[in-house]
Amino acid sequence: MQFTKSLLLLAALTTGSLAHRVHGHARRQSPSSSATVSAVPSSSGSASGGSWTATPASGSYSTAGFGSSTANSGSDITYQGNVGNPWGSNIIQVSESDASNYKYVAAISGQNTEPWTVVFWNKYGPDGKMDGWYGNSAVTFTLNAGETKYVAFDDDTNGGFGAAPGSLPTDSDGGYACTWGEFDFGSNGNSGWSGFDVSAIMAQNAGLTVQGMKMCDVLGGTCSTITTGAASVDNAYTTAETDIGGIGGNLSGDGPVRIAVTIDYSG
Repeated sequence: MQFTKSLLLLAALTTGSLAHRVHGHARRQSPSSSATVSAVPSSSGSASGGSWTATPASGSYSTAGFGSSTANSGSDITYQGNVGNPWGSNIIQVSESDASNYKYVAAISGQNTEPWTVVFWNKYGPDGKMDGWYGNSAVTFTLNAGETKYVAFDDDTNGGFGAAPGSLPTDSDGGYACTWGEFDFGSNGNSGWSGFDVSAIMAQNAGLTVQGMKMCDVLGGTCSTITTGAASVDNAYTTAETDIGGIGGNLSGDGPVRIAVTIDYSG
């Protein structure tokens, strides 16, 4: 079974009303599809690499710090995963030493030489509408030059994040209009698959700066990258790919995910 166009990770926006601006970024694909699929190792052992990429030998993952999970609803473009109760408590900042205890983790570092603001959000906002990227934040922090910070995600979390010097730029409607990193972890609506990509669609639609960003699946090797100004794009979204599904990392199975993020990426 192929999942192309079957599950929205986040909304890619064009013009017009919100209802008309939603396009699919469907990434979950079956192993038989032509999209890139990363095999995720079993959680029964420790992964190679740095300490944050390891996984509990017991296969039991921490949920410390998360709020209550919320039920999913909808399907395809309207799919709503876990947004946390209270809202946003499904996405938390964790220490490097604790990161390996969680099932889904992103390590955020950068090539930035000045402080950058990083904001994470859920696809659906606190009001229950598909507007999570309109001024909302589940996690916000400043990433200074040379720093690495860690974020953990609860099951069935789908959303995005942006990064920029100062505050995140917005478009005329108030949506975050920078380069996005998009993610979908352990989707209940897609047989436990996970996925990720980098997208310049919002920034390009608003005629604003495209920040560089790189996201890599450390356990499987797949990357999605856009360099500053979209000078180079690899396995990632620009406006030209708005309606294409399957771009980015598509991770089958219900195993752990470790994503290494580089902001202000210039290659």
